[in-house]
Amino acid sequence: MTRPWIRDFTIDELAAAFVEMGEQSFRARQVFRWLYKDDVESFDEMTDLSCELRAKLAEKFHIGRLPVVDEMVGEDGTRKIVLELADGHRIECVLIPETRRLTVCVSSQVGCRWGCGFCRTGQMGFIRDLTAGEIVEQYLAAQRIAGDRRVSNVVLMGMGEPLDNLDHVTRAIEIFYADHGVNLSPRKVTLSTVGIVPQLPKLALRVDVSLAVSLHAADDETRSQLVPANRKWPLRELIDACRVFPMSHRRRVTFEYALIAGVNDSDDDAERLVRLVGDLRPKVNLIAVNPSDEQFAAPTEERVRRFQEILRDHNITCMVRKPRGRDILAACGQLAAPRCDAET
Repeated sequence: MTRPWIRDFTIDELAAAFVEMGEQSFRARQVFRWLYKDDVESFDEMTDLSCELRAKLAEKFHIGRLPVVDEMVGEDGTRKIVLELADGHRIECVLIPETRRLTVCVSSQVGCRWGCGFCRTGQMGFIRDLTAGEIVEQYLAAQRIAGDRRVSNVVLMGMGEPLDNLDHVTRAIEIFYADHGVNLSPRKVTLSTVGIVPQLPKLALRVDVSLAVSLHAADDETRSQLVPANRKWPLRELIDACRVFPMSHRRRVTFEYALIAGVNDSDDDAERLVRLVGDLRPKVNLIAVNPSDEQFAAPTEERVRRFQEILRDHNITCMVRKPRGRDILAACGQLAAPRCDAET
């Protein structure tokens, strides 16, 4: 497709494009409403634009959707949605229903270069970055499936490392925030990273977003085995970067900690975690590791509760997250989608 995809443009970029076309910049707001509030499939549906302008838009841009090629529903109501990209690669996003909110977990890359051993995406290797439109389209696909119930939250916790794709990710977040676009509050969007330290201040300068860090260990030796990025940016550098990361609206940095039996789940591991992050007043999310490799096993529920108790005894806010969609390989660390031509 030689014409650019209109969903790849932020509202400011689209306004500039209208000016280049000899049109008024406010037309961008109209088009954004059609794209993200009405979710139209053609320029002809934008009925408050003139026929001449609609024809000009069709000549300059294309507007199509990414096809949903598979959808799986787990026993807990979680839905895994597989989208096919124009180049034949596939990505997965996950729609997670809860009592008070509906969350979509979106991907930022096809594959990932960091190779975390307990993550199926990491085992794919890195293929390519997603564009802003490909990231936002995952939200739109989830909203179409959700119907009348609004998808209220976005977590960038799917396939890929968001901070390795900073430009496209921050532009997608701008579209999520735009009044005439998806119109989400910054409190409703969370970005998860393994800790690409040099990118954290750049992220803070570009967008206001909730930050989650995939920690998984509180000592460098263990974390370097689990999260190879730690070999480049060890824990002290990462925690110092988190300490100065600006968080508005009384938000706090969240640390994600996948508990692995016999690896990072002992009382001593919990005490080390307290010493490492306790002064940040963080939120810690614990989750028993999801099956992706026979090398790693989940601890018992009793061990998980004991780990949580130690953190809470030191006044650290700590939640045990229930795995969602594990039976359809939709839980944390389980996303991986092959190209359509790789299937037999």
